[in-house]
Amino acid sequence: MDIIYGINPVAEALKVESCQIVKIAVSRETGKEPLQTILELAARKKIPVAFQEKRDIEKLAGHRSHQGIVGLCKTFVYADLDQIIANRHQDFRHHLILLLDGITDPHNLGALIRTAHCFGVNGVIIPVNRSASVNAAVVKVSAGAALHMPVARVINLVRTIDDLKEKGFWIYGAEAASGRNMNCTTYHGDVGLVMGSEGGGLRAIVRKKCDFLLSVPMIGKIDSLNVSVAAGIILNDVTKKWANTEGAE
Repeated sequence: MDIIYGINPVAEALKVESCQIVKIAVSRETGKEPLQTILELAARKKIPVAFQEKRDIEKLAGHRSHQGIVGLCKTFVYADLDQIIANRHQDFRHHLILLLDGITDPHNLGALIRTAHCFGVNGVIIPVNRSASVNAAVVKVSAGAALHMPVARVINLVRTIDDLKEKGFWIYGAEAASGRNMNCTTYHGDVGLVMGSEGGGLRAIVRKKCDFLLSVPMIGKIDSLNVSVAAGIILNDVTKKWANTEGAE
């Protein structure tokens, strides 16, 4: 069993068609009004709700900020590459996939999944090694987006990049130090965007596989962005330029 906690993550989990929650525990000290939507959704899906002491909820949530509610879920089910490719956003003519190289902080992973979901990305690909996995903290930070978006976990990220290139994807790697200015970049067809860790960036073997390296132009006194912020800026640039190109056709 996995645990998710907090009002928004539990509510989002209940909205997913293939809901994985099997039981909900609520603190007796939590008022019913803030949880009304959750209680209604749980009743509709016939998911049992147990009212327990606050200390029991804290224990279930691992003493994290839980807002008086936790959901007991089946273990997170990862997607495969074919499922991600099949999940193209209906508003886009092309595919857009986010690949993550060395994102070991669950908070960064959750924020990246949330960002990807907000920009209509097909799905997120992470490696089995050198990566955080999708857990309760990731779901909470993603505001439940991790439950709506396919996340694939692959053995070899480089091989997956090769597979995407064989399927016609252009691979863009974010590289703060040596990438081409994002403002001077055009995006051709289906796009795979690779983001590296905040500390080390892209691994050399991954960098070599990228068709293009790009960077976010900055004018501040510090020369780095949080990885999820950088991903959001680039994804926005991709979708905006797609819209401008298609509008001119």
